[in-house]
Amino acid sequence: MTTSILIKNGTVVDGTGGPARKADVRIERDRIAAIEPSLDARDGEEVFDAKGCHVTPGFIETHTHYDASMWWQPELDPQPGNGATTVILGNCGFTAAPLSKEKAAQMEMIKIFSFFEDIPMGPFLEHVPWDWEKWSEYKNAMTTKVKIPLNYSAYVGHIALRLAAMGVEAWERAATAQEIERMAELLEDALDAGALGLSDNLHDHDGDDRPIPTLKAEDEEFEALFDVMARYPQTTYQVIVDTFMRMTAPDQMTRLERLTRGRGIRMQIAGAVPTLGFQKPILAKCQETLNSMREAGADVWPGFAHVSPTSTLSLTKSLIFAQSNDYVWHEVVLADSDDEKRALLADEDWRVRARNSWDTKAWDHSPLKNPDELFLLDSENGKGPVGGTLKEYADERGQHRSDAMADWILDNGVKSTVHMAPFPKDEELTVELMKSEQALGNVSDAGAHLQMLCGGGENILTFTKYVAEGHLTMEEAVHYLTGKPARFFNLQETGTLEVGKRADIAVFDLDEIEYQTIEKAWDMPDGKGGTTWRFTRPAAPMRLTLVNGVATFRDGKQTDARPGEYLVPALANENERILEAAE
Repeated sequence: MTTSILIKNGTVVDGTGGPARKADVRIERDRIAAIEPSLDARDGEEVFDAKGCHVTPGFIETHTHYDASMWWQPELDPQPGNGATTVILGNCGFTAAPLSKEKAAQMEMIKIFSFFEDIPMGPFLEHVPWDWEKWSEYKNAMTTKVKIPLNYSAYVGHIALRLAAMGVEAWERAATAQEIERMAELLEDALDAGALGLSDNLHDHDGDDRPIPTLKAEDEEFEALFDVMARYPQTTYQVIVDTFMRMTAPDQMTRLERLTRGRGIRMQIAGAVPTLGFQKPILAKCQETLNSMREAGADVWPGFAHVSPTSTLSLTKSLIFAQSNDYVWHEVVLADSDDEKRALLADEDWRVRARNSWDTKAWDHSPLKNPDELFLLDSENGKGPVGGTLKEYADERGQHRSDAMADWILDNGVKSTVHMAPFPKDEELTVELMKSEQALGNVSDAGAHLQMLCGGGENILTFTKYVAEGHLTMEEAVHYLTGKPARFFNLQETGTLEVGKRADIAVFDLDEIEYQTIEKAWDMPDGKGGTTWRFTRPAAPMRLTLVNGVATFRDGKQTDARPGEYLVPALANENERILEAAE
């Protein structure tokens, strides 16, 4: 074997939670070959000087939606510059496979993806081949036709299973015994092919206020799918429950406690411990139910974000109005052309309905009810005024806040955006979850909501806030982003710096990295032969990011390398076999 690189003079934080230490790291091909206090360079060996830097495992993005966008933006900007080396796809029940044979049902899955992940339909139809039915066929297409700079693993979605087995009727009714059997067969195909597990959604309504198809599933359907999962103990279950809109999370968790009991399924419940201020009324009940599940033997981990959600109100592509329970402004989002959007904003009949919607329909905690937290920051044409709040602007003009925002957008261009301040968050509870050995953080939604948020690079706040302010030690912070999520997902080849594991490594100087502000990039295909914009953010930057021993970020910029490989989950007792096979 030829030596690839020797990283010298750094402080190794290995991702296990153990103490940092001075050590050099030798990489041979795609594996870590040695970690010792002082290694001498071999003849012809490349040496990377990490003096003053931490050398850590690459960071794991635990909750992303690159499933579709990786097909047209395979560089996954801005992940490499922020030290990420693994992305988890297929969350919240939205996955590209399996697919129904029926074209109408296929289109429903694409529409669901487009709406809930805030991505225009055009790129889905132009760039994703959709030439599969089973998840195993999708995995083959993904691994052979797309090359990305990060390693990745993916769930199979319950919504996709339902539509594949039931067609468009998945929206309307419970499944028959035959349809449940078909879903179980499709799930078995996926898990046998190396899917990370099953993802689910007990939260969402679409742009027409229809409950997502999985909310129509009865107990027998869940039990059949959980029976399949029980035969694949290396897999995990990911589900999002409602702590944002109808606040049904406690009831859904109680149901999951009953349905999963005795099956030994490791679960990640996004929202199991809500941390935002407006969620406090259900916090105690959620925690009580979580404790009950654990007392009954459930291996359940709350999924959470260490960054408070923010909402950017965009009329280009956004679910924020619909998920605020305002379907009148959502009509403007759905309008095809800028002219149609302008016409609606100026129409007096629409304005009457819009005012009523904001006053009587929108959730109390939504941006629409909190104009003092909405900032007029981003003007398309620069006419302004820019910088103040929507409340200030409306008060100055003596207008209803809905009319004021409509006028501001008409003056500044329909591609202007209005930005909400982050939701108030319980920081003490957030830190408690970050330190917990049975909670999964760094949920970012990266790859989705491209005109509402960025997601990529939010891992850096772990260091620039939580370490810098003394809430976490460096060892705790690195473990939170690396070894702990790798353990949850049963990704035995990554997550810690150990001899024989993949050379997925981040090298950074704590004094150099920053949690960067999001910015617009006009590089996303719109499906009409042109481009539209998305949010991204600059690199932290890392000094070096390696994926499978190959530099994906170096010398202040992302490289052209795309060494990412699909990672198959495996139980801990299979680790030795995996490492032996790698050697």
